[in-house]
Amino acid sequence: MSSRGIRIKSTNEVDILRKAGKILSSIVAPLQSSLTSGMSTKDIDLKAEELIRRHKVVSAFKGYRGFPGVTCISVNEGVVHGIPGPRIVKDGDIVSLDIGIIYEGYYSDTAVTVAIGNIAPEVQRLLDVTKASLARGIEQARVGNRLSDISFAVQSFVEMHGFSVVRDFVGHGIGQKLHEDPEIPNYGRAGEGPVLKEGMVFAIEPMVNMGTHRTRILSDKWTVVTEDGKPSAHFEHTIVITSKGPEILTM
Repeated sequence: MSSRGIRIKSTNEVDILRKAGKILSSIVAPLQSSLTSGMSTKDIDLKAEELIRRHKVVSAFKGYRGFPGVTCISVNEGVVHGIPGPRIVKDGDIVSLDIGIIYEGYYSDTAVTVAIGNIAPEVQRLLDVTKASLARGIEQARVGNRLSDISFAVQSFVEMHGFSVVRDFVGHGIGQKLHEDPEIPNYGRAGEGPVLKEGMVFAIEPMVNMGTHRTRILSDKWTVVTEDGKPSAHFEHTIVITSKGPEILTM
């Protein structure tokens, strides 16, 4: 079954995705708490790889279109798709971790932005607003709503607080593939797009910039940074739409 190409997941598939999400959150929690000043982004990725191995699941990212790490690690002005390497994180930095796994043939995807030590109050506000905008978007993932209700909820909340949402990268459906239909922009007018139905599974992921929404890709062909060099934050959950409302699978 589908709604404009959006796959509706069966009860059995949702059960598998629920287990996948629980495993992924069990990987992210210790990874997040292990971050300290002086680590390289490669160190962080190796820790993530060890945790994935320990949980006997497969990385969704390593080798995906040639990506070399298990985690996309983006620091400060980094928006998304940062390649793990020699960069050292230090007090005052923010580090976005985007990580996915495959469990019994199904994908789960999540992201969090972590403060290293003491960060500037305005940067903390960026993190708080981005995380809250994800909650606003998820709240709209209800049977009978339209897809763009999610997008509008994110954008309106972010812009109300003086920040901007990234246009070049979006959320997505997820299941037996990492990226399934539909694309879920973090901007748009309410009341447009497909009607949401029970059994749809989405990865909703606001990327929010302190300055301009514009981004550029570095020469490594992966790392996305803000055009103006100002900080960016990224939070993501995989969710399923149920008859009782949205259920966060990666909490």
